[in-house]
Amino acid sequence: MGRLIRAGWLLVLLLLGACRASDPDTLVFAIATAPASLHPLLATDAVSERINGLLYRPLVDFDVEARPVPGLVRWERIDDRHYRLQLVGGPAPFWDGRPPTLSDVAATLRTARDDPASPHAGTLRHIRRIEIHGSDLLLTLSRDDPRLPERLHLGVAPAERLAQGAALARDPMGSGPFRFVRWVDDGGVVLARRRDGLVVRFAVVKDPTMRALKLMHGEAHLLQNDLPFEIYPVLQRDPAISLRERPGTTFSYIGFNLQDPITGDHRVREAIAHAIDREAIVRHLFMGHARPAETLLAPGHWAAHPHLRPWGYDPARARALLGELGHGPQRPLPISYKTSTDPFRLRVAAVFQAQLRKVGIDLQIQSNEWGTFFGDIKAGRFQMYSLSWVGIRGPDIYRHIFHSASLPPGGANRGRYRSSEVDHLIDRADRLPRKQAKSLYYRIQEIIHQALVYVPLWHENNLLLTRRVEPVSPLPDGSYGFLRQVQWRTQWREMGNR
Repeated sequence: MGRLIRAGWLLVLLLLGACRASDPDTLVFAIATAPASLHPLLATDAVSERINGLLYRPLVDFDVEARPVPGLVRWERIDDRHYRLQLVGGPAPFWDGRPPTLSDVAATLRTARDDPASPHAGTLRHIRRIEIHGSDLLLTLSRDDPRLPERLHLGVAPAERLAQGAALARDPMGSGPFRFVRWVDDGGVVLARRRDGLVVRFAVVKDPTMRALKLMHGEAHLLQNDLPFEIYPVLQRDPAISLRERPGTTFSYIGFNLQDPITGDHRVREAIAHAIDREAIVRHLFMGHARPAETLLAPGHWAAHPHLRPWGYDPARARALLGELGHGPQRPLPISYKTSTDPFRLRVAAVFQAQLRKVGIDLQIQSNEWGTFFGDIKAGRFQMYSLSWVGIRGPDIYRHIFHSASLPPGGANRGRYRSSEVDHLIDRADRLPRKQAKSLYYRIQEIIHQALVYVPLWHENNLLLTRRVEPVSPLPDGSYGFLRQVQWRTQWREMGNR
């Protein structure tokens, strides 16, 4: 079967139309969805955040071990409730030539803390005062926070542009390694690398077959993920195409509306967890390019619980649980499942549907284009859905998605989970250094895992395909930072970009 699928993909790719030559001076990165917002503090979708990572320099960055390091500012903890921030010497100017100032830093912090649409508001609410004193920006906190620098990975824009609110989302201004050039008709954007002028176009190509075709025919030079896995061996047959793969931190999960009388029942969620054969899905649909997950944080992260007991594949147990509720294969329980129109995600949904049908659940798949789908999830219009968390750097994510104070729109507790114990543990852990907080984060993960707020699915690998550029490796978090180093292949330039 696998050989037939791969042969079918090869035939499709060879028979579909001829290529159109791309601009020889523009590097084309084909992406599946358009960025929704180029505001550095209000974007919530993965593509926007990844592009914003190129446009804006952050206050604080992270090293390879997820430890905070100076970005635009360095910091000093004066005492339990006071920090001093100072600009790092010689910061790169904004694209208009003006250097970032402490006023820009202060405006960034206030916007991230105070804007109702800010996904950072929950983690920065305890910053009581933000005051400029000469070359120092002084922060006064309402509580002790030894890990505040970890929460300051915030892109910085000019204060006057932040004051314009949502306008910045369409007309960005940053000091990052790339500058914004223009939007294009497909919803994508054109950027230029500041150090050498390399032009990168993010071209929105929703159909995965067309993305692969554009790479094969030279209309695109970069693809990352979002392709059917059986197509990768086909593309690798082209000597002009290189593939680099790396284990990723992207965490996929099934989420539930816990206020719904059906999916709010733990027995239903446990039945679903036992009915899904994750190992088989990773083996056959992902063709090994993923690994089953038990918690959001990828293995090796300092706060990731290493010994959570998996919700193993056990259809007999699933049938028994549903039997307690009066349901089974002869009297299935109907549940609505929302997903996007991405073909691969629809294939995963179909497998879920088949596996759940065997134990007595009638999974009713509802697929919509990304904007409608994501809007429904944020608004709580679902029983069950599947999504992925990307770019996770630290356990701050637990406050953002599991604390009862993080209900939308101020947070991403989309399932409306409430636990006074988890709230208390999160609040305590936030006040402690890493070493002391680790055991509390372990306990948080144990409670959430046992409660089945999510059914954890897998951590997906990042696969980066390149054509006519020097091969580069993807980053674990799936970000686009590799574009800082990407270069045309020498022989490609010497051939006149033919």
